[in-house]
Amino acid sequence: MEPTTPSQTVGPYLHIGLPWPDGPFALREGAPGGVWLRGTVTDGAGAPVADALIETWQADPEGRFDHPDDPRGAVRREGFRGFGRCPTDGEGRWGVYTLKPGPVPGPPGVQAPHIDVSVFARGMLHRTVTRVYFPDEAEANAVDPVLSSLDSPEERATLIAQETEDGYRFDIRLQGEGETVFFDI
Repeated sequence: MEPTTPSQTVGPYLHIGLPWPDGPFALREGAPGGVWLRGTVTDGAGAPVADALIETWQADPEGRFDHPDDPRGAVRREGFRGFGRCPTDGEGRWGVYTLKPGPVPGPPGVQAPHIDVSVFARGMLHRTVTRVYFPDEAEANAVDPVLSSLDSPEERATLIAQETEDGYRFDIRLQGEGETVFFDI
C-alpha cells in the first residue's frame, strides 16, 4: 500500500498550482480610476505568510457583476474583470489593482461597498473568506447587514481597510490576537 498525502494541508504545491494570467490586475493596468488594495498576511504569531494566495471578487463601481447570477443581469465594464489573484511575497505582502466597488443589493438590504477575499495557504485544508470594507463609507458601513452582525467594534475593525496614497491597505491576520474576521460559507 502506498502512502497517501495528508488531507489536513493544502501542501507545497499551492503556490505554483494556481497561476492566473492576469495576476493581480482585476482592472487593466493603468486604467482610469484604478486603486491598489495591498496588505500583508500574517500567522497567529504575527509572522508573515510567505506562500499564501489571495483572491478577490467584487462588483464594479455601480455595484454590478459581470456574472449571470447578478439578478439585474451581467454587465461588462471594459478592462475590468472583478477578479484578482496574487501570491504573497517573502514578506507576506500582496496587492490587487482594481476599482472601488459600489453598494450591492442583497438580503436583507443594500450591502456597503466591499470586496470579497479568499485566502489559501499551506497548512489550511479550506480557504478562509473575509471581506474588505472602505473607511470612506462610514454611513453605508453602519447599516451593512454583514458588519452589523458582528459582535464587537474590534471585530468590525478587522474588516475596514485603511486609506493610502494610491488606494487602500488591508492586512490579514489568520489567527490569534487581532485575527481577521472570517466567514463560514
